[in-house]
Amino acid sequence: MPSATYRTLLRIPGAVAFFLTATTGRLGIAMTSLGIIWLVHGRTGSYATAGLVTGAFAVAEALAGPQLARLTDRFGQTRVLPPVLLAHAGAVTSLLALVESGSPHALPTAAGALAGATIPQLGALSSARWSALLRGERAEALPTAFALESLGNGLCYLTGPALVTAVAASGDPAHGMVLATSLVVGGGLALAAQGRTAPATTADATRRRRAGRSLLRPGFAVQVGVNLVLGLHFGAMQVSVTAFAAQHGAADAAAPLYAVSNCAGLLAGWLYGLRRWRGAPRAQLSIASAWLALNCLPLFVADSIPVMGLVLAVTGLAIPPILVLSSVLTTAAVDRAALTQAFTWLNSASAAGSAGAAALSGRAVDVYGANGGFAIASAATATMAALAAAHARAAWGRRTGSGLPPHRPMR
Repeated sequence: MPSATYRTLLRIPGAVAFFLTATTGRLGIAMTSLGIIWLVHGRTGSYATAGLVTGAFAVAEALAGPQLARLTDRFGQTRVLPPVLLAHAGAVTSLLALVESGSPHALPTAAGALAGATIPQLGALSSARWSALLRGERAEALPTAFALESLGNGLCYLTGPALVTAVAASGDPAHGMVLATSLVVGGGLALAAQGRTAPATTADATRRRRAGRSLLRPGFAVQVGVNLVLGLHFGAMQVSVTAFAAQHGAADAAAPLYAVSNCAGLLAGWLYGLRRWRGAPRAQLSIASAWLALNCLPLFVADSIPVMGLVLAVTGLAIPPILVLSSVLTTAAVDRAALTQAFTWLNSASAAGSAGAAALSGRAVDVYGANGGFAIASAATATMAALAAAHARAAWGRRTGSGLPPHRPMR
């Protein structure tokens, strides 16, 4: 049965435990940014202050994440996670206390930055564990494992914001932040306790330097670029879809439109992991990127909420395969001793692209309406398709000895 691939994967000793605990922690991570907004705005009444603290959190997370990942690759998940989680809990506690006491804005902003700098990238840690478990003949199951990771991540970011909103809106906004931090710390500590499935570390300094240099390989640089422009697409779409709904007199339709896209992505991720695909991962990435780029074009002619929902569902189908294939190609391009850093850099690239596009598309929407933001999203996907195609063509050229398909003489 096709679904046996997921069941077989989760039958690997220890797989269910680390996947569920990491997913629990990721649910808390998905709640944290919005939880900060609810907390700070609820206490100060200022969205500007809430945005400042949340922005500091996001920037610190993106900058510090790869450094924490480097420590994890060096010393191991079981040694690095507990002190990092303790520091994160302390930073959130400080943020709660500073906001409650009405401290000057600079202090909560600093606490928010510290919270971001100490939040672990549990998705990267879980992916590194799959890469360590699925070696040799088992490596063929990596796409299925990363599809499972994509499903878990998608569910977390679909339910997390709704959960923290429900908790914060129904009572004290601080309760949402406490719940988010409890999930992060609890899931992270449970993951750290599972040493059996944690990737092995190396004490060889030469091997570590060689592993670090593997992050400079062109194959990995392409994946960083793919995730950066994919983040640009995400950030631009968030602003543009909201503007589109408002222009059509249905601002409340923005949330259902996002849900349609997310649900289509969850379905695509699940279906993608059900079978083994014969095509080379580079070729698959090129096809999926081209699909996304082509199906962004109808965004400019959608003239109603239902039509926009259909377009978003079709484009959403391409996202999980792209993320899965990017993880597979990263595993092939980077030394195993630096995989946690590699997966974290992909996350940081996506976050950076999303943040930059949100600001850029906001200006474009102000001037040109929703189509201005869609133009940025479409340009990003076109860039990604070109990057993926060039990468696939280069790989073909290395196999054939040239950049062109093998020549067949005319008969």
